[in-house]
Parts: sequence; structure tokens; C-alpha cells
Amino acid sequence: MRLLPSMTDVAFVMPLAFLFGGMKGAQTLLGDGDTGWHLRTGEWILAHGCVPDRDIFSFTRSGQPWFAWEWLWDVLFGWLHLHLGMAAVLAASSLVLALTFALLFRLARRKSGDALVALACTLLAAAGSAGHWLARPHLFTMLFTVVFSTVLERADNGDPGHARKLLWLLPPLMVLWTNLHGGFFVGVVLIAVYAAAQFAVLLRKTSVEERRAALQLARRYGWTAAGCALATFVNPYFYRLHVHILQYLGDGFYRGNIMEFQSLNFQGAQARYFEILLLAGAAAAFWRLRRGRLTWPLLFVLWAHLALYSARNVEIFVLLAAAPAAGILAEGLRNATAMHWADWLRRGLHALRGLTQDLSAFDAVPRWHPTSAAALLALAAVLYAPRPPSRYSAEFDPKTFPVAAAGLLEKAGLYRGIFTEDLWGGYLIYRQYPRGRVFMDGRSDFYGAEFASEYIKAMGVQAGWEEYLGRYRVDTVLLPPDAPLAGALKQSSAWRLIYDDGVALIFRSVRAPALLLEPVAAVSPASGAKTATIYPREKRS
Repeated sequence: MRLLPSMTDVAFVMPLAFLFGGMKGAQTLLGDGDTGWHLRTGEWILAHGCVPDRDIFSFTRSGQPWFAWEWLWDVLFGWLHLHLGMAAVLAASSLVLALTFALLFRLARRKSGDALVALACTLLAAAGSAGHWLARPHLFTMLFTVVFSTVLERADNGDPGHARKLLWLLPPLMVLWTNLHGGFFVGVVLIAVYAAAQFAVLLRKTSVEERRAALQLARRYGWTAAGCALATFVNPYFYRLHVHILQYLGDGFYRGNIMEFQSLNFQGAQARYFEILLLAGAAAAFWRLRRGRLTWPLLFVLWAHLALYSARNVEIFVLLAAAPAAGILAEGLRNATAMHWADWLRRGLHALRGLTQDLSAFDAVPRWHPTSAAALLALAAVLYAPRPPSRYSAEFDPKTFPVAAAGLLEKAGLYRGIFTEDLWGGYLIYRQYPRGRVFMDGRSDFYGAEFASEYIKAMGVQAGWEEYLGRYRVDTVLLPPDAPLAGALKQSSAWRLIYDDGVALIFRSVRAPALLLEPVAAVSPASGAKTATIYPREKRS
């Protein structure tokens, strides 16, 4: 029995199947150029033995103060990349995702007592968070959110001595979380809400014993929250990290101009899963509120608001809502069998109830999970195959990133003075650092609102864009064909189009020295990409 697959194995394998079956696999994980500068940062730290506090990647703000606040992820994954290649980065990121949803299933099963319902809610949470499945540090915030929720839930429902031991685990975990990703504040907020829910019991008319127990647990949560808050100062920048993050998150410019800070697009596929969990979470909050259990109602009000306010909070909400949603759905299924339905419906509900009971009993047997281990090993084997399928190819997608154009610029020896969009800036860091420096990349907190505002104006061809490029002595521009600035450069007599492969255009200032460009075979004809065109010097578009 211990060797047989379990529902936990299904929850572990499910995100891998989603990622490499229903989504684009490696291309999804590498869908953000920020992965590139994170890896190069980790390699820099390994080479120099310290965490950088000044910019090392740009020529526009070189040497300016910079907070590498996710340095531990950078080091861990930079080491993997340095010694085992990009395939190891993707395999490790996939492992973090798989662990997140396996643990989430276990939490939902504990809350609901129904393995099938718990798995269904875990699937909903996975689908609702899939838009953020990238090989970047925030995957650890997803994992630690589930870990903290599991510890707090066990402490809330266990015996006092066991609860005390469990809560002692959280401050050391918070040190890791703080140095892996800036979303560490989620953990402190979770503990604070658990404490507030216990203090709120004092507002109701209850027995002396119940009030004493609630006060004792509230104090325990309060001390744990304080310990975790202090643990967040164990980072290379001490309190300056907190000041920097608060200034960054409090700047209205970023909320208005960065897509993930804005509200969720409810016409997208992710929204339907979020809406289901929002509805189920609201029902669970109402159900628990009627029974005087305040933790989830408080969490629901807080995180539903944050998720509706900003799309980047959706992944946290769906992870928190999965277990309460499983609890209310399982309770509804149990109660539904006792209601007066039509005979055919009553028989169907009894059959479904029997199935869920049998699966839950079968899943309760302890397992060794060889199926999960085999799935992860099989994934790694395909990622390391000499010629893997495109979904398993551990490379940036040449249809999304300027793979061929970057190779051409490298052959021409051009590593500086290139203006490109921030998404591609991180990719150029990955390709060209330490030889090259970029104009801008995805580190929006580093470049600041003023610099980013001017950059957005230039990309949008607003007045003064020529002077803006001239101020930084830009002589080469690398852009996707649909960028508004690309259209303006085609019409400008001061710039000439020298390269076009359907993915990227390269423009060169007429005052800059000519480049010796040779065709490069960086785009496979089978990919469907447009054949690269190199224009002679006198060619104007």
C-alpha cells in the first residue's frame, strides 16, 4: 500500500502536467526576462562572495544603490545554472510548484475530510495561479504561504503543547522567506490575522474557559508574529530593505503603470477560477462566521480585497481560499444527501458521497510517494535530453525574445548603447553580462518612478523621445515590430532599419559607425518565424 499512488501524488504531478501538457512548459517558466538578471546576480554573488549594493547591469544608472532583495534565490538558482545548466533551473522551479500544490492538497484534505473535494479545490487554485508560474523567486512565496497556513492551522486545532512547538518553526522559516522573495510580509500578516481572530473572541459572550483559551492562543500568535517580524531584519540590508519595499509598494506610479499591480482582467481565463474560489470562499466565511470562527472571515475580507485590487495578489488568495472552499463544499455534500431530492438525484448524491468516502479512506494510508519522485525524475530526464521537444527545451523562446538579434549584435561586438524594452533587458543581461550593459530591465524598484516615466514616454513616442535617447547616447535600438517607437524610427531620417527577423528589429543611428552584420542561424525555419533580413547601409525603411 505504501508504494501505491495517492491523491497527494496526483496533486504533486498535476501542476507538472498542466505546465508541460496544457501550457508551454519551459517557455512558460522562461516567459519573463527577469529570470536572466536573477541568475547573473547569483553567479556574481558566488564569484565575489558578497551581496551587491550597487548596480552592476546598466549603463544608465551604473553604480547607483540597488537592493538585490531576493539574493538567496539568486544564489541557489545561479549555482544550479552555473553547474547544471538552465534545465536544472526549470526542474527546481517545477519542484517548488509541485510541492506547493501537494502541500495545499494535504491542507485542504485536513480541513474538509474529503480527499476528492480537496483535490478539486487544489486544481482550481492551480488554475487560478497559473498566470504566475515563472522561474522566478515569487514561487517561494507561494510555497511558504501554504507552509505557514498549514502550521497555523495545525496550531489552531491541536493541543497547546504541540501548537507551541509548531509555532517555533515559523521565525527560522521567515529568515529564509525574507531572503528568497520580497513577499515575506504575507507570512507576518497571516500570523497577525490568526492573533486578531483570537482576540476578537473576547468581544463575544463566551464562557470563562473559552475566553482564557482564546487569550492564551492570541498571545502565542502575537509573540510568533513579533518573532517573525524581527526575523525579517536578518537580511543583508537590515531595516533599509523594509523602507525600500514600503516606498516601492506605496508609489502610485507603479500601481498605475505595472500590469501586475493593476486589477485582474476578468475577461481572461484565470478569472473564472478566481471567481469560483471567491464565491466558495465567501460562503465558507459566512458559514464560519455564524459558528463564531473568525480566522477565515478576517482572512477572506483582507485577501479578497487585495486580490480584487491587484492581480499579483490573486495567487495568494487562491492558495488561502482552497482549504476553506474544500471545507464548505465537503460539508455541503454531506448535508445534501439528507435533503429531499428527486430519487435519481438522491441516488447520485449517495453514490458520490460513497465514492468520496472510499477515496478518502484509501488516501489515508501513509505513502512513500515513489510516483511523485518518478515523475520528477522523468521530467528532468526529458529536460536534459539531447534534443528535447520544444516544450522541454531549456531556452528562452525565440518567438518571444530577441534570440537571433542578440546573437547578431554579439557577433558585431556591440554590447552597450542599446535601447530596448525592459522585458528584453533582462534577457540581454543573461546573454551579454559581464561584457554588456543594458539601458533598462525589469528591476522597476531600482530604476525609480522618474526614470521609468521617461522610458514609458519614449516607448510611447511622446514629445521629446529623440532628446531622451540622445541624452544617454543611444545609437542602437532593439524593439519588437509592434512597438510604437519602432514605427516612429522607421519614419525618422535619423535612424535606419538594419535588421528584421519578424521578432525583433534593429535600428541604427545614421551618425553611428556602420556595423559588420552577418546572417546568423538562431531561428529554426520549423518555428515559423520570418526569415531574417539584413539591410545594406543605404537602405531606409
